[in-house]
Amino acid sequence: MKFNHAQKVATAHAITDLLAADGVDTREDLHAWLDHQANRAALRAVKGVGPKSIDYIGNLVGRSHVAVDVHLRAFAVDAGVPDLPYDQLRAVYEEAAAFLGHDKGELEHAVWRHRSKAT
Repeated sequence: MKFNHAQKVATAHAITDLLAADGVDTREDLHAWLDHQANRAALRAVKGVGPKSIDYIGNLVGRSHVAVDVHLRAFAVDAGVPDLPYDQLRAVYEEAAAFLGHDKGELEHAVWRHRSKAT
């Protein structure tokens, strides 16, 4: 990882320390660890970790979450969705995915790629 910001490095170390202290050694361990609300709360207690970070980490270990970032917010605004708090906007994307018959994580990724102009 190429972090040029000291706080991001500190956050990465704090997450690593938390996971190591809880015996999380593998992708499967992390997947199961995220099932527990207390563990998610412990992650939130790390400076620099918010709901988007937790949703993104979940995606990395095979969960299907919508990690709302600036690209997903801008796409929603363009679609006429008002500015909503994180949890509410995530729910809008999850409902849209269900309505369209798509996996919510795949919809999130498609919107992100479109909006960020990623190839």
